Amino acid sequence: MLRTVSSHQELDLRGRTEMVFSIAVAAPWPLASESINFVLDGVPQKPTELVDVRGTRLHSLIAGPGQLVVDYAAIVEATPEPAPLNAVDRVEYLRPSRYCESDVLTPTARSLFPTQSGHELVQAVRDWVAHSLRYSPGMSAATDGASHSLLTRRGVCRDFAHLTIAMLRAKDVPARYASVYAPGLSPMDFHAVAEAYVDGQWWVVDSTGLAPRQSLVRIATGRDAADVAFLTNHWADLFLQKLEITATADDLPVDDHSSPVQLG
Repeated sequence: MLRTVSSHQELDLRGRTEMVFSIAVAAPWPLASESINFVLDGVPQKPTELVDVRGTRLHSLIAGPGQLVVDYAAIVEATPEPAPLNAVDRVEYLRPSRYCESDVLTPTARSLFPTQSGHELVQAVRDWVAHSLRYSPGMSAATDGASHSLLTRRGVCRDFAHLTIAMLRAKDVPARYASVYAPGLSPMDFHAVAEAYVDGQWWVVDSTGLAPRQSLVRIATGRDAADVAFLTNHWADLFLQKLEITATADDLPVDDHSSPVQLG
């Protein structure tokens, strides 16, 4: 499956600021082509690329003040095999994290899913989150975690992913968060999904059901949204004035979200 992805950002930098962007397709996804450009007030800027242990590619830039335009584009040829879980991953992805308070939600998870395990548990959690939360753009804040989503029963893709991850960890299943490009997503944006580790493999879980999992392209991987934000900055303020995401596939699959699928 050939996928074409891109992002366009326009930012107003109010002073000299340090920025870290997480918008590039993760390593080692095979790419037919790729470009990334940073332009401040018409002058090209050169970022520094950093790659973390999970293959997330970060682009760091110190610039400003002024108007910064960031463009990224890639053509993705195939999906690589997912990396195996190591002992440190297992410890990290079973622990509670900032947005996935699995310790707080353990009694709830045990009550809702008393006997399920393995793929049956993953599917049960996915279906419960899908039916319990209402997809409501603009109704959750960047600081809201899984416990808040459980109480309000609404949110966006990150909230669905956080609650899914927290419930799985509460039932002793290693689970992690992935930001992705998602062909078929509507409205188009960066997308967030969960991954669960079962039977020696990572399986992608999208409780929103808004895009086929087979077409997803990984950008970043972490414990929760705090690890994979598409933009972080320090020092001066900045304002995101425009954000446009595109993601298309030459053959968009149909996904009923009931069969195990790997992200790569």
